[in-house]
Amino acid sequence: MTTSDVAQPVPAARERILNAAYELFSRRGIRAVGTDEVILRAGVAKATLYRHFATKNDLVLAVLERREELWTHGLIEAQSEQRGDTPEERLLAIFDVLHDWFQLRDGYEGCSFINVLLELGADHPAGQACVTHIGHVRDIVRTRALAAGLTDVEDFASSWHILMKGAIVLAAVGDLDSALRAKKMALGLIEEHRPETLADSGEAVS
Repeated sequence: MTTSDVAQPVPAARERILNAAYELFSRRGIRAVGTDEVILRAGVAKATLYRHFATKNDLVLAVLERREELWTHGLIEAQSEQRGDTPEERLLAIFDVLHDWFQLRDGYEGCSFINVLLELGADHPAGQACVTHIGHVRDIVRTRALAAGLTDVEDFASSWHILMKGAIVLAAVGDLDSALRAKKMALGLIEEHRPETLADSGEAVS
């Protein structure tokens, strides 16, 4: 008996709903997708969806949490961690990970957090959740900047995040090498935030 002969387990209903909503919301936005379409895609009854997610907003928030799990931590953080031996290398590797992601046109849908924030606004519960999730990306950058001994890490993390989001937006309009260009600018940002040594500051060294 081969592996293909063994029946694969059917995901639990909640997981099927979440997977369906994740795909639909990521591709088409929140307002354009109704719960009936999610129910149809997931192959569940309406009562099953509402047993797991009382409102559409609850489903959207769960999708955003899944996005953080898969994209923020599973893709950006974990893969860049594997590609560098030092904090600086791991910072720069973020743009290599982005570049590879941009090439997968069937799997590239831009930044869901920014998309939802722009669609629903910062006052919406989902928009507020996006602001929090976006902050977690900066936390990763901030932690690595501290480990690298860089200065003014708050300014550094915000500037670095601008480069990341700029690359994501440009990739969405067809510039598939935007992450490589952003990486070149990121090198300059690292140099700008290196601490001055005594020699660099012109002080006498005994």
